[in-house]
Amino acid sequence: MFDWAQIDTVLLDMDGTLLDLHFDNHFWLEYVPRRYAEQHGLTLESATEELLHRYKKVEGTLNWYCVDYWSEELALDIPLLKTEVEHLIAVHPHVVDFLRCLKGKGKARVLVTNAHQKALQLKMGKTRLGEHLDQVISSHDVGLPKENPAFWGRLQQVVNYSPGRTLFIDDSLPVLRSAHSFGIAHLLCMLQPDAKQPARDITEFMALKHFEPLLYGLGCS
Repeated sequence: MFDWAQIDTVLLDMDGTLLDLHFDNHFWLEYVPRRYAEQHGLTLESATEELLHRYKKVEGTLNWYCVDYWSEELALDIPLLKTEVEHLIAVHPHVVDFLRCLKGKGKARVLVTNAHQKALQLKMGKTRLGEHLDQVISSHDVGLPKENPAFWGRLQQVVNYSPGRTLFIDDSLPVLRSAHSFGIAHLLCMLQPDAKQPARDITEFMALKHFEPLLYGLGCS
């Protein structure tokens, strides 16, 4: 898929890319509405409708990804609720093999996620993926979400990468468009971020369902 000789750095999204998005979809679309309904004496239907409206208002901003923001907004202990369903946190197939292969080929492996630090800590602790990464960066540390093209310039202050020699892998089309706008040369979209949902039809960017084809390309199969 790529000329790996032209790539020095691989920037990797977390949720939906390295990790199965089912955990997050279940948590925000099913578990939080249920607990919110219980907390506020609402029907599940009305709680879900209210939360979807609230989510939409801040979608694509740092607040959308901030567990502290949602804890205050919803009067729920979001970090605690996440631990109640942490058994659903799962790594996508072939991820660890891919990260090991990148190391063997001398490529820098940098996690670049919109996830809040508290969510990041939970997931890294559960999966131990941090052992296979050279750097872990949250957009909350940078001060902008990845959807903002200015994020990528700020990222260069903490990650030594050249856009022309970088591969970025994500499941979000708005985020990939942002990276493209900044000038990141190699972009790849995940077709099936949630393993419980069917693969998407993506034509805007090069795309793949899982990491196994990249192992072949790198010569690590």
